[in-house]
Amino acid sequence: MRTLAFDGRLGASGDMILGALLAAGADRSALDPVEAALPIEYVIGEEMKNGIAATTVDVVLTDGDTGEGGSAESAVEDDHDDGHSHDHGHSHSHDHDHDHSHSHNHDHHDRTAEGHGPQRSYEAVVDIVGSMGLPEAVETTALGAFRRLGEAEAAVHDESLEAIHFHEVGADDAIADIVGAALLVADLGVDRIVTTPVSVGGGQQAMGHGTYPIPAPAVVEIAAAADWAISGGPVEAELLTPTGAAILAELAAGVDTLPTLSVAASGYGAGDRSFEAHPNVLRSTVGDDGRRLDRESITVLETNLDDASPELLGGLQETLADAGARDVSILPATMKKSRPGHLVKVICRPADAERIAHRLALETGTLGVREHGAGHRWTAERRIEPVDLTVDTDSYTVDVKIASTTDGDIYDVSAEYDDAAAVASETGRPISEIMRRAERALEADD
Repeated sequence: MRTLAFDGRLGASGDMILGALLAAGADRSALDPVEAALPIEYVIGEEMKNGIAATTVDVVLTDGDTGEGGSAESAVEDDHDDGHSHDHGHSHSHDHDHDHSHSHNHDHHDRTAEGHGPQRSYEAVVDIVGSMGLPEAVETTALGAFRRLGEAEAAVHDESLEAIHFHEVGADDAIADIVGAALLVADLGVDRIVTTPVSVGGGQQAMGHGTYPIPAPAVVEIAAAADWAISGGPVEAELLTPTGAAILAELAAGVDTLPTLSVAASGYGAGDRSFEAHPNVLRSTVGDDGRRLDRESITVLETNLDDASPELLGGLQETLADAGARDVSILPATMKKSRPGHLVKVICRPADAERIAHRLALETGTLGVREHGAGHRWTAERRIEPVDLTVDTDSYTVDVKIASTTDGDIYDVSAEYDDAAAVASETGRPISEIMRRAERALEADD
């Protein structure tokens, strides 16, 4: 399985992720849709970080506006005074000459897009991303990262997602970071993305409401819903930004150490910080991990019902699947006072859990939904192929589900029951016969 592995031991930010993806082989032209939609440009360069050549990415304005003032000055709801790894206060330590290459030209920093753009609601950001004409998978990834950012800020401020204005994380440069990362990942064409535990740094940070310990509150909220772990240190500075955390949370599963890989490409994305003993870089490695099943991050929701009608229970499979559930099981159970009831179990992505729990409560009237962090499930590659059958003199089509490993080895075929039942009804043949014939026909074609 083609895998992209991030090594997060020196943190992550939006521009570090962009740089790491480009350094690992993603095509810079993949970023064109963002430049076409926003008044920004990606400036790509190279910088030495403690002897390591790393790719730099700066998002700069093309409309002549410096982005000074405006929403960046009035950011009262964002718990991070920066929302990005650029720290124009200025956090570069120019005393350490070995950390800087003269090839990275900082003259464009007066055109930075950081904080540029109006204060935007979550809905406004969704509209902007939706207007870019992105591939469906890219748009889904980008909007998922923005939803994580919005939900984190909403949780910190005890507000609804709809009431939150993103301020700097909804500014043009953050949109460029998040959508750009989704585009570059798609361009790399990987099957799986993982990250080691991500360092958050340490110390304190001045934010919109005062001085807070690192990590920022929004980063903590995002990490709580992510599949990977965080760790403190190794320096007294902020290493993981909200934007970087949201992108990694949407993209990556957590691993304790880098997986076994046959390395095809690797590279480093540069951050804006410079430390005497630690290169401020994010490493990316692309290679084949030899795995045969997909690993998917999941969580499990469940609730007990003692007054649900058969009709309601029968409809839950469809209604919860429409809300994003991966699988729904309904099991008989004995409730209090020995009453018969049912246990509803729902498998879903962690990012979808709140929405599905709300739908489950609305559909059933349950007073509570439990969540169990199951972690992961291993899944086969699945596809559907139509099979043409001739019964007597008539032709029929039956869909057959094919399960295979990630390297294409088929290990199970199963005819779709509804299709087989329809053919059986018309021909008078047993359903089991139609299913067997469809499956054998597919195996013979392969």
